[in-house]
Amino acid sequence: MSSAILEVSPGNIPVFHGRNLKVVDRRVRIAEVVLRCLVCGLGVLAAVLIGSDTQVRVIFSVQKKARFTDMKALVFLVIADGIVAAYSLIQCLRCVVSMIRGSVLFNRPLAWIIFSGDQVMAYVMLAAVAAAAQSAVFAKLGQPELQWMKICDMYGKFCNEVGEGIASALVVSLSMVAVSCLSAFNLFRLYGGKSSSMW
Repeated sequence: MSSAILEVSPGNIPVFHGRNLKVVDRRVRIAEVVLRCLVCGLGVLAAVLIGSDTQVRVIFSVQKKARFTDMKALVFLVIADGIVAAYSLIQCLRCVVSMIRGSVLFNRPLAWIIFSGDQVMAYVMLAAVAAAAQSAVFAKLGQPELQWMKICDMYGKFCNEVGEGIASALVVSLSMVAVSCLSAFNLFRLYGGKSSSMW
């Protein structure tokens, strides 16, 4: 630590410049790539689990097919999962190219765009998971005061698979929050001092 120089950023955040900066930069890059790959993979998994889920029940000789399109919150979740997975794939490719080149395309305007995009995706996923979880609770427990039935008693397989998709989407949303924290770290490091350019 003796070779490190401690500076104070405009936000009064200690910023270290020294030998360990490259080690920290590499770890942040690797963590970002891993998280973005996780978001992409689990986002696709959640969208496929929920989007392909169906179950047919015969009620009084009438066939009723349960699909994710019957609940608008699940439609929102599938769309959000797809958008976030595609966004994460693009950002993951950007990170990998940056790591391979060893140089950076990283400047303040680009950092602000990435930070803003990550924030939007994190909020979209949190909203989608919250809406889907609320709908899932109503499907599981019903709402006797409003005479809403416990749908999961009739469509157990459908509800189980939707639950697995919502669990995957929850991990996606928490991972997007972590990615947002990393992009905030990357952005505000650019304001730390003359040699704090990250990429």
